[in-house]
Amino acid sequence: MSQAKVDRYKEEKANRKKIMAQEKRKHITAVICGWIVAIAIVGWAGYSAYRTYENSKPMETIYANLDAINDYVDGLDAEE
Repeated sequence: MSQAKVDRYKEEKANRKKIMAQEKRKHITAVICGWIVAIAIVGWAGYSAYRTYENSKPMETIYANLDAINDYVDGLDAEE
């Protein structure tokens, strides 16, 4: 081995703990980001499915007899 290779090997060996810790942090960060993206996609898909389901349900129609109110309003217009 050349002297440059020996020096590089000694430097890597001296900083091995630091390098391994840095790689571990990068790996954990990548895993966390991946989970966040996966959760966001699943949440979006679930919300979209729920919204589609709610929109496909028939609307409930409520009927009210408004004759008394209409008569009252017509009576107000007649007095003027």
